[in-house]
Amino acid sequence: MKVIVAGPGAFGIKHLDGIQNIDNIEVVSLVGRLPDKTKKVAEKYGIVHTATDLAEALAVPGVKAAILCTPTQMHASQAIQCLRAGVNVQTEIPLADSWKDAQAVQQAQQKTGLVCMVGHTRRFNPSHQWVHNRIAAGELKIQQMDVQTFFFRRTNMNALGEPRSWTDHLLWHHAAHTVDLFRYQTGEEVVQANAVQGPIHPELGIAMDMSIQMKTESGAICTLSLSFNNDGPLGTFFRYICDNGTYIARYDDLVDGREEPIDVSKVDVSMNGIELQDREFFAAIREGREPNASVGKVLGCYKVLHDLEKQLEA
Repeated sequence: MKVIVAGPGAFGIKHLDGIQNIDNIEVVSLVGRLPDKTKKVAEKYGIVHTATDLAEALAVPGVKAAILCTPTQMHASQAIQCLRAGVNVQTEIPLADSWKDAQAVQQAQQKTGLVCMVGHTRRFNPSHQWVHNRIAAGELKIQQMDVQTFFFRRTNMNALGEPRSWTDHLLWHHAAHTVDLFRYQTGEEVVQANAVQGPIHPELGIAMDMSIQMKTESGAICTLSLSFNNDGPLGTFFRYICDNGTYIARYDDLVDGREEPIDVSKVDVSMNGIELQDREFFAAIREGREPNASVGKVLGCYKVLHDLEKQLEA
């Protein structure tokens, strides 16, 4: 399958690394804003064609799929551009930074019938898959999720600590992971959500601290704390408080409530969540089915984010 990747930054590289482990996938073009940087990354991964314009890459003969690792503000319009060009698309999280744009992507997917998937990686991390499998088997029921998303990021930088041209967002990007995961793991919609945020950064124009509470139809609750001010352990840590045990997921690692490790190495074919979501994307295209984390399945998350944004703006 011929694939293009847009964005040679930190997450574009994560996808390129994952794709190297997947059979019969050929990256035929890499799209980037800076030609020299893009060509350097392309050479490392043996990608022959590079472009600064997504349309040029989409026009490469035989392209069947695109993975978008571009700035948040471009995700919706580029996803629609891919679908209209007849190309299946996976966009990195978030799908969009507005409810209107998220709906527009879903409408484009419904019109074309192509695969449109969003990089909600937590659905694919083996640690969260382990919990999900036990819930699906009727062995666990979530009472509460307590989640901390902590970074130390007071300037515009990416996951590699490199400067970038766009501004990240606690609500539309980082909260999207947990809002979607809460819906996915409980199998229910969020019926109540509240948010408060700290002061707006004078240069970045975003809140650096935020707290969100959610509740589902059956009464499961979730508390999410987010910060770009945390000078300490970085990342996102999920505590699942269930009717039959407590579990703490730290990316691909899982421990119980007493910090005893749980082996999740056999949950899936890889321990790499990005690789696993890419495998799902390509499999859905080959099999002509809706993927896990399709735009339709994650759309409810963006309605919650929209409602929370309205609260914060009030």
